[in-house]
Amino acid sequence: MDQIATGQPLSARHLAGEEDFALGFATTAELDPLSDWPGQDRALEALRLAAGTDHGDFNLYVLGTPGTGRHSATRQVLAEAAARRPPPPDRVYVNRFDDPRRPIAIELPPGRAVELRDALRKVVNDLADDIPAIFESEDYQTRRRAIEDSYSERHEQAMGVLADAARARGVAIVRTPMGFGVAPRKGDEILPPDEYEKLPQAERERIGAAIDAVRAQLEDVLKDVPRGLKAQRAEVEELNIAMAREGVDAALADALGRFADHPSVTRHLQALREDLIDNAELFLIREDGAQAGAFPVATSRHHLKPQFRRYAVNVIVGQDPDQASGAPVIEESLPTLANLIGRIEYASDQGTLVTNFTMIRPGALHRANGGFLILDAMQVLTEPLAWDALKRSLKSGEVAIYSAGERFSLISTETLDPDPMPLKLRVVLVGDRRLYYLLAEFDPDFGRLFKLEADFDDRMERSADSALLLARLIGTMARDDGLRPVAADGVARLLAESLRLADDGERFGLNLAALGDILREADHIARASGADAIGRDDVEAAIAAADRRAGRLRERSQEAISRGLLLIDTDGARVGQVNALSVLEIGKTRFGRPGRVSARVRMGAGKLVDIEREAELGGPIHSKGVMILSGYLAGSYAPDLPFSLWASLVFEQSYGGVEGDSASAAELFALLSALADLPIDQSLAVTGSVNQFGEVQAIGGVNEKVEGFFDTCAARGLTGRQGVLIPVSNVPHLVLRPRVRDAMDAGRFRVIPIATVDEGIALLTGRPTGVRGGNGAFPPDSVNGRVEARLIGYAEARQRFGQKPSPSETDG
Repeated sequence: MDQIATGQPLSARHLAGEEDFALGFATTAELDPLSDWPGQDRALEALRLAAGTDHGDFNLYVLGTPGTGRHSATRQVLAEAAARRPPPPDRVYVNRFDDPRRPIAIELPPGRAVELRDALRKVVNDLADDIPAIFESEDYQTRRRAIEDSYSERHEQAMGVLADAARARGVAIVRTPMGFGVAPRKGDEILPPDEYEKLPQAERERIGAAIDAVRAQLEDVLKDVPRGLKAQRAEVEELNIAMAREGVDAALADALGRFADHPSVTRHLQALREDLIDNAELFLIREDGAQAGAFPVATSRHHLKPQFRRYAVNVIVGQDPDQASGAPVIEESLPTLANLIGRIEYASDQGTLVTNFTMIRPGALHRANGGFLILDAMQVLTEPLAWDALKRSLKSGEVAIYSAGERFSLISTETLDPDPMPLKLRVVLVGDRRLYYLLAEFDPDFGRLFKLEADFDDRMERSADSALLLARLIGTMARDDGLRPVAADGVARLLAESLRLADDGERFGLNLAALGDILREADHIARASGADAIGRDDVEAAIAAADRRAGRLRERSQEAISRGLLLIDTDGARVGQVNALSVLEIGKTRFGRPGRVSARVRMGAGKLVDIEREAELGGPIHSKGVMILSGYLAGSYAPDLPFSLWASLVFEQSYGGVEGDSASAAELFALLSALADLPIDQSLAVTGSVNQFGEVQAIGGVNEKVEGFFDTCAARGLTGRQGVLIPVSNVPHLVLRPRVRDAMDAGRFRVIPIATVDEGIALLTGRPTGVRGGNGAFPPDSVNGRVEARLIGYAEARQRFGQKPSPSETDG
């Protein structure tokens, strides 16, 4: 860029634009695809370190402006690293048979969780068919009858011996509705009571004694019956266990063999074996609830029945052994507490909430275990308890499942306390810079858990190499989205728009999302016109259409000026009045608008009144800028006299807040005009901040400000005198719209850089500023000379006012 001459209008060669790019291709179809992100070397280095290191707590926060490719770069770098890592182990929950409230967590090699689940399903399905068959087999029935017959014969033998003894004593054992009894007998018949009463006394006493003795023996025999039945049941139970054991061992043999090298699985299979044997009757329950026999209808899906859920395997993380490759990369878009650490579901059973270990559901931490988890930082922080749960899991190295209700003791429903699962993964938070710095400042755990930061830049230095990289990126974006290739002039226009997005003619903006939106709309326009490639006119039409869609507020602002509702002069000259420029930003809409700044002065005690601040409409930075003006005036004029000025400054017709110091140059010019009593050319507008030494400093939004005043002037008719004074340090930032550039080339609008207040006031008033001569005074008719003369007059008048006698002294 040529050397900038201050105080002179800029020409097109001073401005950054699409004509600056000499691209050596016809369309992007000729360019090699770009797999990396230009200008993001620092961020990519941090991403690859986080993806490659195995050290704990090297979690990563990806910060930057939305649209710079943070998410896509994070996904790609992590996916590449994950592909080089071994797949993580599978994890399951199984029943703890002695305490079902505390399910057991088991870790398995990749792909074997599903194998274990299917193996135990087969065990249950086989036993549901085999056990009923075992208990209906001829062998079982024979052995059970033998046990029952043995105890029956033993009881009958004891009763037979007792009956013979009773017969020898002349009494009989009889069965009555109330049980067994003993009665006298005569021969083979029971002696009737009336005949028994006719017997001699001695005979009756003998028979009574015999009855008592036999009754005592009968009681002893009958007391042995329950003990015999108990022993019989014990033997039958032992038989049942033995038979069940044979079936269970046969069914489990395959599973025990396949998982013999996994102690945790073997322990569970042994506990499962004992429970299967102890609860073999579960396999004899008919679907109608009756216990007996085999199932009436053959089925191969017995494991789905409620009574067999206790033997299930709840696969929390499982992989297909044929497809398991690499570590997982999980992106959780809704990181609630349950979605992060998992949850326990409940079912309603007769009005009661019930649960079991098969109703445990995994969270993102489970699914990403052994790999990478990508989370949106703002989402995590705004979900109740999610941030706390994430930190707790990372610090403890395990995932414990709990609910918000349990955490705050809000529910009393019986729940589960599953074993926590070991956790080893890399968490990547994606968020903005402000959130990162807030966490670093106020959360002591953040710096320890997230040791790395990937700071995505939002701009890249402009050069021939970087322009080619960005062109390749544009071509890659078009190819990936299925769009037409972009012609060289279309790429040049996009590169110029990238400079515009950066607000810097020497830096490319890296808002890839914004460029992608323009590219897709341009492709739509090119398709409608039947073009084979996206050209410059298509890109320009897309940019203009986007500006038009977002331009309602800008048009209303210009309309208010055109109708005279907002008072802005673009010709003539006024004392103490200057056109200042501001930028309004609402949502995605950002535009410049001129505003009138006015100043009034009189003798005073050195007070500069900022009406915006007094009305509580001015922000702290604006107030600081106004205070700087007092320092400039006091240090530049009549330094040997008291500062005896009272002045007021205001943004006319400003009904909202005013912030920033970019209007401080305009405010100072209005003050100098009022003090010198020299009119300011209203065809010029001013932007820029000043320091106490009168240097004009760079400001933001220079393109929007210039265009805002240009649109106001264009609506009234360009005269060639109209223009904007800007800080010379802002010239590299100029990336103006073609309508402004064309007017500048035609000499119908001016953009004039200035470096000092003296340059600016000379241009605005048409008078020389003046410098102090050998006598230390400014030329009397110069701007500075008139200002100093006014301030000296105020100081002398103030001194005379202070020396006037009081009314009491005059009367005396």
